[in-house]
Amino acid sequence: MVFGKLTRALKNGLQKTREKVVGGLKAALPFGRDLDDDLIEEMEEYLYTADMGPRTVARITEAVRDAYKSKEIKTTDECFSFLKGYLRDLLRDDRGGLRRAPSGPTVVLVAGVNGSGKTTSIAKLAHRLSRDGDKVLLAAADTFRAAAVEQLVTWSERIGCQIVRQNTGSDPAAVAFDAAEAAVSRDVDWLIVDTAGRLHTQKNLMQELDKIKRVITKKIPDAPHETILVLDANTGQNAINQAAEFSKVLDITGLFLTKLDGTAKGGAIIGIRDQVAIPILFIGVGEQQDHIEDFDAEAYVEGLFELEDVSSNG
Repeated sequence: MVFGKLTRALKNGLQKTREKVVGGLKAALPFGRDLDDDLIEEMEEYLYTADMGPRTVARITEAVRDAYKSKEIKTTDECFSFLKGYLRDLLRDDRGGLRRAPSGPTVVLVAGVNGSGKTTSIAKLAHRLSRDGDKVLLAAADTFRAAAVEQLVTWSERIGCQIVRQNTGSDPAAVAFDAAEAAVSRDVDWLIVDTAGRLHTQKNLMQELDKIKRVITKKIPDAPHETILVLDANTGQNAINQAAEFSKVLDITGLFLTKLDGTAKGGAIIGIRDQVAIPILFIGVGEQQDHIEDFDAEAYVEGLFELEDVSSNG
């Protein structure tokens, strides 16, 4: 069976995670064996090292035990196939890509802690939308970090999209208001707002984000249409914790998981989807502006379990 969305970039990006997760599972569940309680326990012990989080591991193990007791699965080969199907179902989400406003600019708020790859992810998203023929405006509202503003300016020049910025330390809401005003007057398709992410000041962060949303709605009443949280896949269980914490202060509508290439902790994707129940919209599989993939549960699981059906694109 060929899965057209399984690109070489995704398969290569998952290499270290595949070696860790599937390599360990193959050791715990040697092919050609009758399944038993001891092997299931070995599988469970291994899964605890795979960055999915204990709650998710417990849920997966319970599903395997139930399938074994009901004689749905009897061998290690069948258990392996069952796991693949279970993970596909767990990760699957039918909402599709970004939602667009029915009219006027579509506003996307982007949050994430420093070092998560937030600014680069915004650039990748802006490049993708611009490449598709849409007019994109960026708002540099992460004003407390000079590097964030300058980095976004550099990216905007590189990908050829407009940007609204003010001096470092300016009120983020003022930047957001100016950007919303510009988005309407310039008739852009997308306004992407870079916001600060400081979990250690949750109350201030909530107030800041509420203010940003309020001022934007003065110009674009239904905004924001999407609120995306950027998470670093390298951080494993910490990414799960960050998603839970940000969800307390923001109505997160989608996730962008970065740095999937070069990490062995891509199993955290499974824990995040299971425990936070927020759709994963995009994944980053490299540093270049076109190293962005729409998240597809089928392709992710096939890449994780290393089928050879890999498309030549990507």
